[in-house]
Amino acid sequence: MAIRFPSILHAKHILRRSNSFAKQAASTSLDVPKGYFAVYVGESHEMKRFVVPISLLKQPSFQELLNKAEEEYGFDHPMGGLTIPCSEDIFIDLTCRLHEL
Repeated sequence: MAIRFPSILHAKHILRRSNSFAKQAASTSLDVPKGYFAVYVGESHEMKRFVVPISLLKQPSFQELLNKAEEEYGFDHPMGGLTIPCSEDIFIDLTCRLHEL
């Protein structure tokens, strides 16, 4: 005769689910190499993810984009990550010029 404990079974299910979420989060963070970070750029309906070097953070023109993001989104970014409110073309042009420096 087996005794069932619904709360234990429920807890195991939650742990299994949270473990799978942790694996997904880890795999997403592994997509970003050390020394880089991910940003989302584009129009609100079509955001594209870019992985950029952290060296851009010290560039004044990139800092202006970050200030614009703070003004528009505060700390609640719609994509869950850092969202830059500018067009994809402008972002690509800016980052290309900054890489040349």
